[in-house]
Amino acid sequence: MGEGEGRSARVQTVTVDENNDGQRLDNFLIARLRGVPRSWVYRVLRRGEVRVNKGRCKPSRRLQIGDVVRIPPVRVSEKAANSPSRELINKINKSIIYEDNLLLIVNKPTGVAVHGGSGLAHGVIEILRAARPDSNFLELAHRLDRETSGCLMLAKKRSALRRLQELQRAAKIEKRYLALLAGRTRKGRWRVDFPLRKNTLQGGERVVRVDPEGKPAATVFRKLEQFGDAMLVEATLETGRTHQIRVHAAANGTPLLGDEKYGDAEANRAFRALGLRRLFLHAASLRFDWPERQGGFQIQAALPTELQSVIETLRKDA
Repeated sequence: MGEGEGRSARVQTVTVDENNDGQRLDNFLIARLRGVPRSWVYRVLRRGEVRVNKGRCKPSRRLQIGDVVRIPPVRVSEKAANSPSRELINKINKSIIYEDNLLLIVNKPTGVAVHGGSGLAHGVIEILRAARPDSNFLELAHRLDRETSGCLMLAKKRSALRRLQELQRAAKIEKRYLALLAGRTRKGRWRVDFPLRKNTLQGGERVVRVDPEGKPAATVFRKLEQFGDAMLVEATLETGRTHQIRVHAAANGTPLLGDEKYGDAEANRAFRALGLRRLFLHAASLRFDWPERQGGFQIQAALPTELQSVIETLRKDA
């Protein structure tokens, strides 16, 4: 990627290369201007201060190799005020469980969003970009809910991002989750395939509902352990809809414990007394073919201590 006039304090002119070919203009700017508030990025776009090949562009403009992007000056104070803390950077750096030339995988902690926005200054992607100021490319390959912990993939090259997206569209990445459900069943394995529709409530809250007119969705549950009126299960995604496991579990009469949005309030209160103070949903493993690893690639993210301690308490009381 070629640069013209300096950095932050002056106008930058950047020539797009293969790492950013096909990227949206707004995402390109957010990645390029690490630590700058998203509100500033969209403000300068609205004002026409960002130019591509000397012309004004919408945030959704897809960049192409050879495009020349003009970026207006950024005050140092704007970046400093929005930079993640050293503590937060260290926390995410310590959560990295795999890295090669193309791919980085984090065991994402609960409570940390994958990206900033909606009142959140920083997510995993902003934190890692701040921790790696010299990296040319780093993008999320998929999403996890803020409350969910576990395996989160990030691509270090545009080619890797495309490859991961292709694998996911073709359902060739096996994603397995661990979840604690309220209720009991004699079944060892069951499949839930209710179609799902995403709705936005007044106030902007996002809620997903079972709807015959919704998008196809399927989750396979496998019971691992039964603890009275709760069971530890492995959930495997056949599709990747928003809140899919949470909504499918609730619609099947066995909601996730610790789920404040779709769960059972009484059951949540009972398990809070056992130490469960978060959603019990953990992206435990990924499996797929990867060019850097012969014979297939599999990675596991250890269950966080706060969830492991709940399981140990249930086993003692069983």
